[in-house]
This record gives sequence, C-alpha cells and structure tokens, in this order.
Amino acid sequence: MLRTKEQYHDRLFSMKKNIYIGGEKVGRDDHRLMPGLNVLDVTFDLAKNPDWKGLATAESSISGEQINRWNHLPQNPYDLLQKQKLIRLAARRVGGCIQRCMGHDAINALAICTKEIDDECGTEYHTRFMNYLNGYQLQDLDGTCSQTDIKGDRLKRPSQQENPDSYVHVVEKKSDGIVVRGMKMSITQAAYADVLFVVPTRALTEEDSDWAVSFAVPSDEEGIKMITRPVWLRDKDEKDAAPFSRYGVSDSVIVFDNVFIPWERVFMCGEWQYGRRMALLFADSHRHSYSGCKPGVSDVLCGATALAAEANNVAKMPHVREKLSAYAGAAELAYAAGVAAAVYGEKTSSGVFFPNEIYANVGRRMTGESIYHEYNILTEVAGGISVTLPFSEDFDAPETKRDLEKFIIRNSSIKAEDALKIWKFVESVGASPMTAWYLIAGVHGGGSPVMETIALNIGYDYNEKKRLARYLAGIDSEFDDSEMRSLEPSFGDGLKEERKL
Repeated sequence: MLRTKEQYHDRLFSMKKNIYIGGEKVGRDDHRLMPGLNVLDVTFDLAKNPDWKGLATAESSISGEQINRWNHLPQNPYDLLQKQKLIRLAARRVGGCIQRCMGHDAINALAICTKEIDDECGTEYHTRFMNYLNGYQLQDLDGTCSQTDIKGDRLKRPSQQENPDSYVHVVEKKSDGIVVRGMKMSITQAAYADVLFVVPTRALTEEDSDWAVSFAVPSDEEGIKMITRPVWLRDKDEKDAAPFSRYGVSDSVIVFDNVFIPWERVFMCGEWQYGRRMALLFADSHRHSYSGCKPGVSDVLCGATALAAEANNVAKMPHVREKLSAYAGAAELAYAAGVAAAVYGEKTSSGVFFPNEIYANVGRRMTGESIYHEYNILTEVAGGISVTLPFSEDFDAPETKRDLEKFIIRNSSIKAEDALKIWKFVESVGASPMTAWYLIAGVHGGGSPVMETIALNIGYDYNEKKRLARYLAGIDSEFDDSEMRSLEPSFGDGLKEERKL
C-alpha cells in the first residue's frame, strides 16, 4: 500500500518513547521534531498524488505492486534518473534536504552486497534481505541508514579501541539472533524513521570481524536510545507563515545497548572482507542522490538571491547577473553528473542497477566545494540585512511600524509587506540554524571529502591517462584506446518514457 502522511504519523506516534532532547525523554510527537516530520509528509503526499505517479512511485521488482519510489530497487538507468528527479522535485518543495534518500541508498547497498557475500561465502543474507524488503515495501515504511560510528580514536581500528562500543559490534550470537552494542552518530531523521538500517562505516580486518555487522531494526526497539538534536528556524511563537519555515531536520546519536536482532533481520555477521564494499555501496549511492538534492538547494539559493537583487533594485546589474550564473553552473553541472552516473551505471549480480561511482563522486565533490561560495553570493547580493533585520513584532508595533515600512523598501515597485517577506526569507535561508546545517551537511553529508578522494582514486585509471601522455609525448609508439569502449552508455527500455515526464 501507499501510506498517507496521517497513517505515517499514527504509526510513529504509537512507538515507544526512546528519544532524548535537551535531557528530556520525549515521544515522536514532540513539537521540536515536527519540522522534520513535515519534510517526510511531503514524500508521502507526492506518492499519493496521481500527477506524480511513475515518478514518486514505481513498480516493485519483488511483488509487482505499485510502491513508493523511495523503497524501490533501481532496475535500469531510468529508475536512477527518476530517483534523481524526484529528489530535486521534493527538495525544492521543502527548501532543502528531503531526507528519504538515506533509506533508499541503504537498501541499494544491502541488496547488492548481500548477494555478493552469498555468492562468495554460501550464506543466505540476500534471501533474508529480500524477504524483509518485500514486507518493508508493502507496508510503505520509512527507513534511515545508520552508518557513521562514533569511531573513538581515529588512529585505531575498531578492535583496537579502548572503548569497544566506539563501533557497533556483535557481543553475543544466539540460536535465534545476535546481540549488538555500540553507538552511531549524525544519523539524519532517525528520530522519525520506522526502521534503522545499520551498515559498516569503513574497511575492516579479520580482527574486526565482530564489528562486521549489518541489520534492520525498528527505531524504538528495546535497548535503543536516541539523543537527538533538532534543527529548526526559530521559536514557534515568532510569527512566520512562510512555507520555508515549516521544515527542518533532526540528527541523532544512537545508542545500541545490548539490542537483540533476530537472524531474519541480520544481513552481515562477521564477513569482515565486505566491510568496505558495503560502506562504499551506500556512500556512492548516496553521493548520486546528492546530484538531485544539491541542485535543489542551489535552486533555492538562486531564487533567494534573485529576490534579494530585485528587492535591492540591482537585478539588472551585470555583476549580479554574473553571480546568478554561478548558481546555474553549480546546479546543472551537478545534475548532469548525476545523469551521467545513471546512464553509465551497471547492472549488478543482485539485479540492482547501480550508478557509476566516478560520476557520482565527481558530482558530489563539486557540490561540496561550491556550497560555501553559493551562500557567499547570497550574502554579497543581499547585504547584511539578513542578520540585522528588526524583529517581526517591531514591524507591527505602532511606534515603529511606519518607520520600518519606509526602511524596508529599496525598490518602489515592491510593497512593504512583500519586501519584508523577501528579507525574512533571505534571513531564513542565509542566516539561521538551518543555514549552518546546510553548510556543514553540504561538505560532510554522504561522507567527508577525503572519502570522495578515496573513492575516485580507487575507481579512476590514472595509468591509462599516463599511457596516453606517453604516446602524445612520443615515448611510446602506440596507444590502446580500448578504455573508451567502457564509456558506452547503458540505455534501459524505460529511458524512452523519460521524455514524457
């Protein structure tokens, strides 16, 4: 079934209280979590909207039923393109991070890696996972990926840590399941997800085999505690009815304190050789998601900057037009990298179609490097008003209302009330707690920049480029151009339908 947002809320609010905010134990109906729930609501609304059928929904490769695209395993380039487009669409609606890609990228990684482990080791993880995923899809659940461990001493491996709980690990194996301990950090939307998908965060050695573990678990399972940091624009008692102000995000430190996981939800247990593979599968899929998400953020920043230029009556100035073009370059090049990653992706042994890692990482790297520059453009065009704007109450107070109506108008064609809305929006986008979140997430979301470097160095053939240079320099008499054949795009049948949307 496709759930409504009301059904999503009903299930969420019936879950056990295991969330702590500011030292207080709260339920999932806490008002500080609502901005994040509002974001998730948009994903359910889009799936129920017949106008977006085929974009926000897909036909399950398992059951053949119509399901939410966030829970679909991509089968061809078209599916990856639709995911990318859906992320940008949804990100524009909420003014930024849509958060659902966390679970989507986790199920991709699990479907692929469990099949590879089974093929090599004779295990049954893939069958378990696909059985679990079938129910997950049919219930239209929302999951998030819990990958980043707290890591402790960064110079030591998991098995070398003074605190073994620095990484989630198996402490006991039973006939009916395993018991796990440890902590994950910076896990977005965990506080309002139905399910946590736990995967390794790094390459492992044989000594780290207890830390080679992956599983799915309800987010309110016994032994799980979340210490959550919600991010929202401002206190709710301040007047602001703008759509952008409805949305926010929450991140959690998740404590696993002797949590029991039945075998049917265990998808890796001791196969340390696949730690890096599973970690990179999630990360590379997630970096492809950024090729939809970050162009959406650029769209929002571009719009805010254009409005600010209009309000300042400088929209036609050449240097302003030049600055706006930087948004066009950043957004569309990142989106193009995502399109290339989809078209040049490959079918894995699991049947999942996976994006090309080089293009996914290149697009992600570019967005991470440009995010601070994009915010800087907004500041340059808008000026300092985003942090010096008087409070909304001052615009209503009889003693200051008339003065501020004169103050707020820089372009006589814009009414004072509309000018105030523009500058409040600029403040929200460019000088709020959400601003800081987007700046940090823009760099570190999906892994730190060094991980993009590692991924590129693993997959990119520098020696082939050196052989090309040797040929052009006259050192070698011949050059093998066969690598160009690997750039043949992979066109799925569904690509023909792409033109209709």
